[in-house]
Amino acid sequence: MTRIALVLLPLVLLVALLAVFALNMDRDPSLVRSVLIDKPAPQFSLAAVPGTGREGFDTATLAGEVTVVNIFASWCIPCRDEHPLLEVLKQRTGVRLFGMNQRDAAENAVAFLAELGNPYDRIGADGDNRVSIDWGVYGVPETFVVNARGVIVYKHVGPITPESLEREVLPAIAKARAS
Repeated sequence: MTRIALVLLPLVLLVALLAVFALNMDRDPSLVRSVLIDKPAPQFSLAAVPGTGREGFDTATLAGEVTVVNIFASWCIPCRDEHPLLEVLKQRTGVRLFGMNQRDAAENAVAFLAELGNPYDRIGADGDNRVSIDWGVYGVPETFVVNARGVIVYKHVGPITPESLEREVLPAIAKARAS
């Protein structure tokens, strides 16, 4: 009997592990709360993406007024899908919108923005992904709302959709402006 249990134990553990993975496959990544929420933005400095006609930005430029920071890349298909909504966000709220261009060649970022439009007030190049790591970015696109004190108050993982814009992002901006 002990011998059978020893043979079956690895099989039972494997089945249990597979069950845990299967049950969590469809989990919404936006449910993962960022450890940076309600904390000051990390110290960083990003040079401008050459050719965009926009300045780079750093921790100090986040203070003073509410800012939305969007992490994007030209090679990111969901970034293309969300881009028109960033233009809507900018038009509807007038909020400062900063872009963090992740692991991208400058000429590709310029072509992306020339094709789709450039809603960003500033665009910083995060070529080595270091700043994105400090911000706790899982992948592109991701969007943060930073209040006037430079504190991150909201994080959206994945592309902004019309529903998430209305239900999450716009209320987060309004709340940040009210505080």
